[in-house]
Amino acid sequence: MKILNRKNVITAAFLLALFLVYLFFRQSGLFDNLTAEGLKEYIRSSGIFGPLVYMAMFSVIPAGSIIAIAGGMAFGVYYGTLYTIIGAVVGATVAFYISRLLGRGAVDRFLKGKFSSFEEGMENRGFLLILVLRLIPIIPFNVISFGAGLSKIRYLDYMLATMIGIIPGVIAYTNLGDKALDVSSPEFFIAVGILAAMMGISLLLKKRISLEKLQKKIGGNRI
Repeated sequence: MKILNRKNVITAAFLLALFLVYLFFRQSGLFDNLTAEGLKEYIRSSGIFGPLVYMAMFSVIPAGSIIAIAGGMAFGVYYGTLYTIIGAVVGATVAFYISRLLGRGAVDRFLKGKFSSFEEGMENRGFLLILVLRLIPIIPFNVISFGAGLSKIRYLDYMLATMIGIIPGVIAYTNLGDKALDVSSPEFFIAVGILAAMMGISLLLKKRISLEKLQKKIGGNRI
């Protein structure tokens, strides 16, 4: 077996690029204060490169909700939503291709078998399954991304389903960040209420719907 085959070269280049991004953020102090306020100040310190820096954060920080709140604080709800959707898709893409390039053995050790039943229905109903999982977070965001990378889903289906499915949550978190600049305003309490309602509905649905039930239901539908 050739060590320097095409897949190994691509994998090494991809991981090296990701490591360099991580190293840049580490050396520039991103990880010194991983609060929404700290991330907001870091973004603003990047000047005109703030949007690019912000979107790249999603590739190295797993806590997307904190980044989204910081995005709302730094850019407002409109641009914050746009940049957050792009950044979240970037982060989801990184996890997807890490999984696809490294293969089942490496990712299974990392996830400890959490995606063992994930692949069922992915090849034929992957778009719908990912869309529902992004709308209703039955399993964590990054576990979905890694699991999808090991399945037979097409990247375009995965990316579009992710982009559409995260929109409600992204709007809620960036809106909260935008309104958090004035925590005494009625708009802030409304934003908190909207987010709390979404989280409550999500938790309720999570208790009533399992991944296995969802796969069977979607697998039985004809699209």
